[in-house]
Amino acid sequence: MHEPIAVIVESAFHIAWDYLERSGELGDPNVASHVLLDAMEVMIRHGEHRKLMLANKAIDAYRRYRTEGRFAAAS
Repeated sequence: MHEPIAVIVESAFHIAWDYLERSGELGDPNVASHVLLDAMEVMIRHGEHRKLMLANKAIDAYRRYRTEGRFAAAS
């Protein structure tokens, strides 16, 4: 049985958020939430539905955003 996309995204978001918060990398919560969700949306549109993959790639996208100052789509 497949989980609804909303449940997958919520779970992946919490995994990514918790990791960034615990590691001290979480900056502005509004920016972080937008970058994480934007990255996950791109991946979901490309067929990715694995929670850990979504979370890990969103974390990578957020780190790139923080170092480069812009959003780069997760690939």
